[in-house]
Amino acid sequence: MRSLHPASVAVRSLSRSLNTGFLFFVVGIVVSPGGNGTDLLSVGALVAIGIVMGIIYEFAYYRRFRYELTENSFDVTSGVIARRDRELPLGRVQNVDIRQNVVGRILGIAAVHIETAGGGQTEVSLQYVAEDEAHRLRRQLRSGASAETSDAADSSPDETGAQATESKREADDEKLLFEIRPHELAILSVFTIDPGASLLGGIALSFASGFDPATLLPTDRIAGLPGPESGLLTLAWGLVLFLLAAWVISAALTFTRYYGFRLTRAGDELYYERGLLQRYSGTIPLGKVQTLTVSESIPFRWFGYAALSVETAGYAPGQSDSRGTESAIPLADADRVAELARAIEPFGPIDLEAPPRRARERYAVRYSLVVAAIVGGAYAVARYTAVVRQWYAFAALVVLVPVAAHLKWSNRGYRIDDRYFLTRTGFWRRTTKIVPYYRVQAVLHQATIFQRRRRLASVTADTASSATLLGRAATAYDVDADRGLEIQATIEERLQNRLRARQRERTVERWFRDDESPDDDPSAEPGDGG
Repeated sequence: MRSLHPASVAVRSLSRSLNTGFLFFVVGIVVSPGGNGTDLLSVGALVAIGIVMGIIYEFAYYRRFRYELTENSFDVTSGVIARRDRELPLGRVQNVDIRQNVVGRILGIAAVHIETAGGGQTEVSLQYVAEDEAHRLRRQLRSGASAETSDAADSSPDETGAQATESKREADDEKLLFEIRPHELAILSVFTIDPGASLLGGIALSFASGFDPATLLPTDRIAGLPGPESGLLTLAWGLVLFLLAAWVISAALTFTRYYGFRLTRAGDELYYERGLLQRYSGTIPLGKVQTLTVSESIPFRWFGYAALSVETAGYAPGQSDSRGTESAIPLADADRVAELARAIEPFGPIDLEAPPRRARERYAVRYSLVVAAIVGGAYAVARYTAVVRQWYAFAALVVLVPVAAHLKWSNRGYRIDDRYFLTRTGFWRRTTKIVPYYRVQAVLHQATIFQRRRRLASVTADTASSATLLGRAATAYDVDADRGLEIQATIEERLQNRLRARQRERTVERWFRDDESPDDDPSAEPGDGG
């Protein structure tokens, strides 16, 4: 049985003591016996007690935490007050993440988070182990290899040297597939909008202005501008500053998140590393890949750049650290992205079939209704307020309807080939999904009341990935209704063919393994008979 790294006591105690110290500080303020104010001595004593209790707890946690990697399972024993024994079968291990913050990188320790198939959260966390030990656990947990059955202290020098040689050999077998270049990181940082940057930008702007946007107006320095009493100017200037602050923070967050991004392959595993302040390292098991997604967002698409995501079984996109939809390539030349995607799944050319032209007419009607709603809303605002005068000017948006309908139609398509189902959709963020037939769980043929009026339908190929719950499954939108039924039948037929072919391959592999077993070795000496 192994234990955590001794430095984990100091790192965990720092966080624990701060939490307990703050809790006891609040308690001290509430129950302070001071007459006209708080008794600082009593509050300080309570805070000190909280800090000491946090340190004692973490030391006890360290002493009672044990883990062992056996031939078939990963066993963990933990708990200070209540003991908990967990046994994770190696076949159920889905992903192993390694995380290092700045303190951990200085001390040479890392946190290991183990997730199992079918789960949406971390099953076991080791906080913290040595960096080398973290990488060893990741390799052996994912490969299912046998671990040492005794502690390193009980191992002979020859055994320890053999283990180090084996670990080095496994590390040397890793093949570098992708490493982000400085100009790619710069472009990704500048043009990526981080959702959390809006909140941080608003907070930063509020503090900078003293919670009064009028104080940031340059009316006293630029002649011709109206004074702060102009509400419209205040609103416009505040919006400009907010967008600027959000953009700067978004660029900084993206830069630190994808700094040093690299992707390697060892056997049937992809390993990724990224991060400046917080270093992340995780695995993408190729055997559990459900869907490949090639994303070409504007303005990246204008310069020939794309991104590649890999959806694995059992995880939903949008979870912490992008689990479930792992970024195989955050941004690179489109040819490099296509090359790596084909190295994972050898699909053919992306020559897609477009929806029928009557689908474009449907989009035009939809966007015309949107323009009508905007004009109606502007009229209502002008009728009851003085904010908008020329409400009818919004009707000029109707000239954009044919363009928007054509762009939506031209960026949708699908393809049925011998081994894969390919779909594409989106203009601002165009996504092309590649789904192997043997990964399909169900094929859905759907038609809304508006689609039925134009004899259209949508065909969706569901997989074991939770992306389908968020509407991100591979879908051929607005195909001809009869053609949609043909697509559904074709996918189901080829799914069964692929499953039968894979079953035959497994049977042949098992037959060869049994044929090469020691019992069938003709050189083996026969038994005594008896």
